[in-house]
Amino acid sequence: MVVRNPNLRWPVPKDLKRRLRGERVRDIRRRGKYLLFGFPRGHLLVHLGMSGRLTVVPAATAPRKHDHVDLVLDDGKALRFNDARRFGTVLWVDKPEEHALLRNLGLEPLDDSFDGKALAQRAKGRSVAVKQFLMNGNIVTGVGNIYASEALFRAGIHPARPAGRISAARWDRLARSIRTTLESAIDSGGSTLRDFVSAEGRPGYFQHSHAVYGREGKACPTCRAKIRCLRQGQRSTFFCPGCQK
Repeated sequence: MVVRNPNLRWPVPKDLKRRLRGERVRDIRRRGKYLLFGFPRGHLLVHLGMSGRLTVVPAATAPRKHDHVDLVLDDGKALRFNDARRFGTVLWVDKPEEHALLRNLGLEPLDDSFDGKALAQRAKGRSVAVKQFLMNGNIVTGVGNIYASEALFRAGIHPARPAGRISAARWDRLARSIRTTLESAIDSGGSTLRDFVSAEGRPGYFQHSHAVYGREGKACPTCRAKIRCLRQGQRSTFFCPGCQK
C-alpha cells in the first residue's frame, strides 16, 4: 500500500498500510456507488467521487500529480487511485452493513429483488418527481442523472410526473427499463462525457447510444419530436414530450 496524499474527502486512515500489508483480496463487490474490497479482517471502501478513477498499472510506473493511493499487488502491478478534485474516498470498514455511508442505501437495480412492486411501495403517497425519486440513493442506488433520463425515456414516463401517481404496470416497465439501461451502459463501458475511463484506461461508449440525454433540440429516435430539457434539483433532465407522459 502506498499513500501519497491522505487528504481526500475523508482522510485515508493512518494505519491502512499496516492493515493491508501481506493480506489477500478475497472478493470485490459493489454497494451503491461504493466499491468494497474484501479482506480477511475487514473491507477497503472506495468511492470515486466526481473525478476519481482506478487504473491498473505496473507498480513501478511513476505517479502523476493526482495519483494519491496505490494498492500494490503481488504480481508487480498496482491498482492506482487518481482524483484531481479529491472528493473520493479510501477508508477501512470492519462491518460494511453497519457503516454510516452504507447502512441506509436503497434498492440495488441489478439485484433479483428489484422490481416494479418494490419501487411502487416506496413511492406510495410521494409527490416528488419520479426522476428525483429514482436519484435518491436511499431509495434506489446507482441511478445517476444520465441513466435516470434514459430509463424514463425507455419506459415512456415523464420525468416530472409525481412518483406517487404512477400505476403498477408503469412501475414494472420502469424497473425493467432501469435494469436494461444500466446493463447496456455496463456493456458499453459507461458514458465518457469529459474524462471518464475504465480501469484499463479506455473511455466508455454509452454516450453514443443516448436517446435523450444531452440531445436537446434534436429529433427523438422514436417519434421525431424535438428533445426538451428542464431543470430538476439543479440538474438537467432531458426528455421527449411526444413519448413520455
